[in-house]
Amino acid sequence: MKIVIGSDHGGFDMKEAVKVDLKKRGIEFRDLGCHDKTSVDYPDYAKEVAVCVLKKVADMGVLVCTTGIGMSIAANKFGGIRAALCLTPHMAKMARMHNNANVLVLAGGLTPLSDLEPILNEWFGNTFDSTGRHQRRVEKIAECAQEASKLAC
Repeated sequence: MKIVIGSDHGGFDMKEAVKVDLKKRGIEFRDLGCHDKTSVDYPDYAKEVAVCVLKKVADMGVLVCTTGIGMSIAANKFGGIRAALCLTPHMAKMARMHNNANVLVLAGGLTPLSDLEPILNEWFGNTFDSTGRHQRRVEKIAECAQEASKLAC
């Protein structure tokens, strides 16, 4: 498994903690930035992570900003990306099992670092339940993305 990670300045500390956790798990990763706490624009990093996942440079992505909201919005503009903002371990489990999320979004300013490992345990410890209703719903999400792309000016 290969992961790409990115953050803005507000998510930098949590991104660094994610890297430590990934190393412990033996998961290969690539840090796309940012590389310090200098103010940057989160959509730039959401785009880089999303493109790497879509091009299959990585299996999944992890994005971090202060609230996770901006990264979620930006990453989900890319058809085929299912970025899930997960504030709890249960949210991470459901995002993987029910939504086949391929980008984990974390809130560096809202989630205590002590909650990070349990969230990552659920994210990496669960897989998509592709039976019945969950597969049907993920397919409908993909249909929404296709329909939305036709509406673009």
